[in-house]
Amino acid sequence: MTPAHATAHTDGGFYRPSWLQRSENWLDSKGKGAWIAAMVLGFVVFWPVGLALLAYMIWSKRMFSKSCRRHGERYEMRRSGYAAMKSSGNTAFDAYKTETLRRLEQEQDAFESFLQRLRDAKDKAEFDQFMGERARRAGEESDEDKREDA
Repeated sequence: MTPAHATAHTDGGFYRPSWLQRSENWLDSKGKGAWIAAMVLGFVVFWPVGLALLAYMIWSKRMFSKSCRRHGERYEMRRSGYAAMKSSGNTAFDAYKTETLRRLEQEQDAFESFLQRLRDAKDKAEFDQFMGERARRAGEESDEDKREDA
């Protein structure tokens, strides 16, 4: 029976990652907080270990990404974006894809303009309400001044 963390290898055997790779995968699965905790613990136990973890986090860009788990996902999304622009070799499908993407872009533009009109209408309604309240207060103050003069 093979360990759960062992993976099938191309030659039929199994590849078992080293303890460093298993540790890295475990920390990645827990997120950025686990990396920071490991770095702080490394500084507490033996400062060169903490320094090495800090250097590795900066070098691997784990320090500045939002989450270590999404590090690979972002790369895959970026790569798939390029695949959408590439020709498939099937002209009918490529024409359909181009037309669909154009239509989706138009719908997105229309939706964004609708949202902008909605925001503008809300802003105008709030401004009109403010001006109405201001005019009402000014009218009440002028009525009070007239009563005091009389």
